[in-house]
Amino acid sequence: MTKGNWDIIRAKFITSAVRAAQYPQPPLLEAAFIGRSNVGKSSLINSLCRQKGLAKVSATPGKTQTINFYELEAKRSDEGIDERRPFYLVDLPGYGYARTGKSNKDQWSAFIARYLTEGENICLVCHLVDIRHQPMDSDLECYNWLLECGLPVQLILTKADKLSKSAASAQKAMYKKLLGLYEDQLLTYSSTQHGTRSELIDRLMLSMEKRERA
Repeated sequence: MTKGNWDIIRAKFITSAVRAAQYPQPPLLEAAFIGRSNVGKSSLINSLCRQKGLAKVSATPGKTQTINFYELEAKRSDEGIDERRPFYLVDLPGYGYARTGKSNKDQWSAFIARYLTEGENICLVCHLVDIRHQPMDSDLECYNWLLECGLPVQLILTKADKLSKSAASAQKAMYKKLLGLYEDQLLTYSSTQHGTRSELIDRLMLSMEKRERA
């Protein structure tokens, strides 16, 4: 009997943090999500977890200014036996917009950088970009910085339902060429249609399996 596909069967908010002492215990492997403010990150998280309202969708860009930890449990059937794996989904504040003064903004950026550069349990960083637009300078800066830090990055083009299939395909091809990506490094996503939800879950779980084998 072959292994079944992973699915997210449970998700709950654990804590918000701005420094390492506030990170949840016990430690678990982590998948971090980052993107520009208003890129649809909260909607994607809710879609991924199939839990409406888990991550609060705000009408005010840049409102979230903490690192939010959610504990997820994934499950699949392996030769008739259920295999379960808990991990943290880590929701990072959006970049590119913040209703705060310069000194607060610098401090706000610093604790995100510390999490990404010092985190010992990060298996994958999902970098979200709006598929409808060319990448902004801040998108490119963030993507290149993540790579420079040696972090494994999965680019996710959000709001795919806002374009026709042909237009979405053209945008995906443009991003692949621009950033020199392989097919498995890029994924389109619609938080209303959920068509690539299973594929995203598989990629998250594969990153954790690779980490455990390393």
